[in-house]
Amino acid sequence: MRILLAEDDFTTRKFMINFLSKYGECDVVVDGMEAVDAYMMAMEDEEPYDLVCLDIMMPVMDGYQALMGIRNLEKERNVPEDKAVKVIMTTALNDEQNVKMAFELGCSIYSGKPIDKEKFEQALKKLDLA
Repeated sequence: MRILLAEDDFTTRKFMINFLSKYGECDVVVDGMEAVDAYMMAMEDEEPYDLVCLDIMMPVMDGYQALMGIRNLEKERNVPEDKAVKVIMTTALNDEQNVKMAFELGCSIYSGKPIDKEKFEQALKKLDLA
């Protein structure tokens, strides 16, 4: 599995890399703009990501903007909905408004921080990625 992790916090990034690396190859970026660029490059190389984990509060471009950018790239390239990348929002913003917005923009799963390994593994299984 190819995984893209967008996380600006060093400690969380390190934890997520260690956790996700058992599931596949993990590329890491530190802001939303880099996430969209990495996603676009993967599509152009015909090696798309299977999973994108997006933090919401990041510099340059936040996770919402990155999610919109990724979904727009898929639309431009006519990626069928069932082939769209699975996106897990990983964030400390756990209020109803943020959760609702993330799903409206096309996230697959919303995972609050701190990350609970068991719940995250259940989310991966739900997405048929584990």
